[in-house]
Amino acid sequence: MNKIKSFLQNNIAISWVLGFQLFRLILLPFMGLMPQDAYYYLYGQNLSLSYFDHPGMIGYILRIFTEIFGQSIFIIKFADFVVTTLTILSFYKLASYFLSKEKLERAFVLLASTIFISILSFNSTPDVPLLLFWTLSLICLYKAIFEDKKLFWILGGIAMGLAFNSKYTALVLQIGLLGFLVFSNSYRKLLLSPWLWISLLISVAVTFPVWYWNYQNDFASFAFQSSERTSSISEFKISPKYFFGAIGHQMFLLLPVLFLIFITFTYKYVKRALLKFKLPQAKTLFLLAFFIPTFVGFFALTPIYWVKLNWMMPSYITGIILAGMFISKKLLKIQIIFSIVFHVLFSLQIIFYLVPIKSDDTWVGWKELAQETSNLQIQYPNSFVFSDDNYKTSACLNFFMDEKIYAQNIIGLPALHFDYLGDDLQTLNNKNAIFIDSDKRFKDNKLKGEKNALLSQYFDSITELKPIIIKINGKEARKFWIFYCTNYQSKK
Repeated sequence: MNKIKSFLQNNIAISWVLGFQLFRLILLPFMGLMPQDAYYYLYGQNLSLSYFDHPGMIGYILRIFTEIFGQSIFIIKFADFVVTTLTILSFYKLASYFLSKEKLERAFVLLASTIFISILSFNSTPDVPLLLFWTLSLICLYKAIFEDKKLFWILGGIAMGLAFNSKYTALVLQIGLLGFLVFSNSYRKLLLSPWLWISLLISVAVTFPVWYWNYQNDFASFAFQSSERTSSISEFKISPKYFFGAIGHQMFLLLPVLFLIFITFTYKYVKRALLKFKLPQAKTLFLLAFFIPTFVGFFALTPIYWVKLNWMMPSYITGIILAGMFISKKLLKIQIIFSIVFHVLFSLQIIFYLVPIKSDDTWVGWKELAQETSNLQIQYPNSFVFSDDNYKTSACLNFFMDEKIYAQNIIGLPALHFDYLGDDLQTLNNKNAIFIDSDKRFKDNKLKGEKNALLSQYFDSITELKPIIIKINGKEARKFWIFYCTNYQSKK
């Protein structure tokens, strides 16, 4: 014990990182199920080569953990925590190639102190495995390029492929790699190396399951991820709230000190490149090659498009290494203070639910809704249950209830991967149903008083029942409108 204490005293950075991770681990049992947790757990319970809205890596990970340790909210969160811890350790290894010991320790603490690491540790999303395989890809590519180790071209190809099998934005890895080689005077010759192209071919080969699933399903996933967003961007409508919203999100995820350092060094390097036509030395250029396309690229879209808060996360890996080159001890202390304050407030919200959340993106109320829904099915036997909010209510009820819960494809609406579960909706014909509709802006206990017009096209009669009110800590916190629908007739 004394040796451990002495080691931690002599390694302040490691102590801080362990402290943040221990805090997150202690908080795990208090975390409720998020809709994303339930949805990607559904992925894992319905194994497929890929899925409608994302590749399947996060689903496979949750399936492995729940098969080994059993199904529970804690195990799902623990899977996220373990994978994110591996990302932190991989980051340390990657950063050690670029930074001196003192700067390495600062970068290590910077990463561990961020809110985005906490989000990845608590919430199942494709970004959880993406960040791990992104970091491992960069380690392999560094070894291949700067240490001329041929084996790492192969390993890098595998890692890049697994990153793409986590999330489509991993395609930026190949773009960053080629961009670095094009602009690097010292390593441009590698563009003619067979090892580079072998690595890229391997990365494509590893992604074969995703491509084959899309081929089997009319490239539905690729179309979903591209068509709507391309259409929105092409409209080119300036929206200041998108831009300032993105700034707010990034300041939250990174905390103000780290975000401002990102902006500072980005401005410095871009200005030098555009005005003086001067690029940094090779190792710094390598880091920028995997930072600029994602961070600056997505930021450039924010005046005309709502960029989600997690889209820039891959850029944080090399961005924080670059920040480690610039941040002073004083600024690091300020970053830690911000982090402690935010994490304390975050933990109070998690444990005591002090501020009501007017959204379905919450960790409270789902288990209670499942119990109330089970009670309803006793009153209205032989009724199936469905909801209409893309995936959230349906996925959460599927997690807590033994029977199958359906989504809005019941009434002919697109339902993400629920459309690809192989359900024959005609087997539900002539059955009655309980339709659950979340009141996101819960204000009172009144009936909704109006019916979804689509319900009348699929059911003979629709009767609104008393809404389900969920209490948290003795206070009414969530509301769900309930409709009893008779004699379902599928149109497929």
